Amino acid sequence: MISPLPGAIATKPGSATRPFPGVVPEIVTLDGKPVRDGGGGYLIIKRPWPGMLRTIYGDPDRYVSQYWSQIPGAYFTGDGARKDADGYYWIMGRVDDVINVSGHRLSTMEVESALVAHESVAEAAVVGRTDDIKGQSICAFVTLEKGRAPTPELKDELKKWVTKEIGALARPDDIRFADTLPKTRSGKIMRRLLRELAGGGEVKGDTTTLEDIGVLAKLREEDE
Repeated sequence: MISPLPGAIATKPGSATRPFPGVVPEIVTLDGKPVRDGGGGYLIIKRPWPGMLRTIYGDPDRYVSQYWSQIPGAYFTGDGARKDADGYYWIMGRVDDVINVSGHRLSTMEVESALVAHESVAEAAVVGRTDDIKGQSICAFVTLEKGRAPTPELKDELKKWVTKEIGALARPDDIRFADTLPKTRSGKIMRRLLRELAGGGEVKGDTTTLEDIGVLAKLREEDE
């Protein structure tokens, strides 16, 4: 429902671009308040759209509870997203993707939203990796704005920024800078691949939906 129309709209790297006609999305907080441009939040659909889902076969109660009960008066997609000043959308990932840090469940989208709120960050993806002490630790893959250089000082600054925005529990244990992140052709970040890379292992799963296979090789080089 948010996808580029060939020949009708200019694209932006990493963006799902704009919604189809008749689709009215918005980025909001969990209590339904709109988020400023550039900030991360929950992706909802404000009005019915052509061909929309009407129920779940055999389970109408689940349809109501899963899609219409999270944000009052709106369809809850279950995705985190952000929108820029030109109306272009970036799909950041599922909001039910959580990391268990020292017994505390943290939403990856919440940490990602804090990172992209920093003026130096263009895009971020957060994954968990196994930790002997905390259960899971937070690993963030960050793409910087044009003209910003990856430095150890900036890495420390981003960790402090997340601590200020969310709290000490959400402070990333590791931040890895990347020119670009692995995505599907529709613009969704493939966090499964990032989790495997963060864990120090080789990517073994299906990569046929990956838009640019060279991204993985570059991330491995930067990791080494």
